[in-house]
Amino acid sequence: MLFALNGLGTGLWLLALAVAVSACSADGKTPEEAAPAVPTLPVTTLVAANQRLFHEYVANIEAERNVEVRAKVRGYLDQIFVDEGKLVKKGQPLFRIQPSEYRNQLDRAKASESGAEADVTAARLQLERVKLLVDKNIIAKSELGLAQAKLHAAQAAANGARASQRTAGLNLGYTLVRAPFDGIINRIPLKVGSLIENGMLLTTVSDLSEVFAYFNVSEAEYLEYVKTRERHPERANSDTVTLLLADGSRYAHPGYVETVEGEIDENTGSIAFRARFDNPKRLLKHGASGRVRLANVRPDAVLVPQQSVFEIQDKNYVYLLDKQNRVKMHAFEPQQRTGLSYVVKSGLQAGDRIVYEGTQGLKDGQVIRPRDLTP
Repeated sequence: MLFALNGLGTGLWLLALAVAVSACSADGKTPEEAAPAVPTLPVTTLVAANQRLFHEYVANIEAERNVEVRAKVRGYLDQIFVDEGKLVKKGQPLFRIQPSEYRNQLDRAKASESGAEADVTAARLQLERVKLLVDKNIIAKSELGLAQAKLHAAQAAANGARASQRTAGLNLGYTLVRAPFDGIINRIPLKVGSLIENGMLLTTVSDLSEVFAYFNVSEAEYLEYVKTRERHPERANSDTVTLLLADGSRYAHPGYVETVEGEIDENTGSIAFRARFDNPKRLLKHGASGRVRLANVRPDAVLVPQQSVFEIQDKNYVYLLDKQNRVKMHAFEPQQRTGLSYVVKSGLQAGDRIVYEGTQGLKDGQVIRPRDLTP
C-alpha cells in the first residue's frame, strides 16, 4: 500500500514537470528570453555653436519715387500723349491742357509790359527835362522831386508788368504737363475733353529702378539685430536681406537694410526697417507685398532636431538620457525653427543627451541601449 502511494506521488510530480516543460516549449522561449528586450535607439548630444538664424517679416514694397502728377492750371484736357503702364523719360510730354486762353493772357501781359516800359522811358525823359529847367532856375526844385516820383512809379508798374508776363508764361507752360523723372505711368483716370481743375490728379509716375521694402521688427529681434552687428562690425556695409515674392519665389537680387526708424511703436512694440532692392527689370511694383528674410547670428545657440521633439498639449518635449541610460520626458521652450531643428530658448543646454528618434513607444524610466550619433 505504501508502495502504491509513493508511486502515485512520483507520478503526480512527473506530470507537473511535464506540464511545466510543455508550457515553456509552447512559445519556444525560456523565462529569461520572455523578458522584454532593451531597445537600441540613436542618441545625440546637444552642442552650442554660433548659428545663423533667419527671421521673416511681411514687407510692403514702395517705389523709390512715386509722385502724383497734378494739373497746375484750369482748362479742358486737350491731348494725352502717353498710355498707362508705359515707360517715360524725364521731361517727356504727358498731357496738354487747352492753351489758347493762357496764350492770350501771355499776349496781354506782354502788351502791358511794353506799355509800362514806354511809361518808364517817358518818365525818365521828363525827369531829365525838369533837371535842366531847375538848373536854369526856370522852375522850382519841387518839380524835380515830383518828376523823380513819377519815374519810380513807372518803374514799379513796369516791374509788375514783367511779373505778370512771367506768370502768364508759366501758366502757358503748365498747360503742357511733363514727366518729372524717368518712370512708369500709372492709371490715367481722365479722358480727352475732361474739364481739369487746378490741382486735379492726372496720373502718378513711379520710378521703379530701385524699390524700398518696409517691414516691422519686434523690439527683441531688433536688439538681437543690433548686437549681432556690434559683434560683427565688418557686416555694417554688407547687410544683405532676401526678398520672397507673393508667390513664394525668391527675388533674384539681394537687398540691404538702409535705415531703421528712431521710434518703437508703443502699440505694437515693433520698429520699422527699410531695405533697398535693385529692380532692373521692374518686376517689383509700387504697392506690392512680400516677405523679407533677415539673417542674424546667435552665439552659442543650442539646436534640437525636429524628429527628437514631440508635443503634448501644445508643449514640446524630448527624452533625456541619464548616466544609467534611463530616459525621462523633459519639456523645453523653443525660440524658433531653423531648417530641421528648433533653437532652444530655455529648458535644455549643451551637453544634454537626448533620444534622437524612435520615441513613440518609450516610457518614463525605461532603460535603453544608446547608439551615439555625431552631434
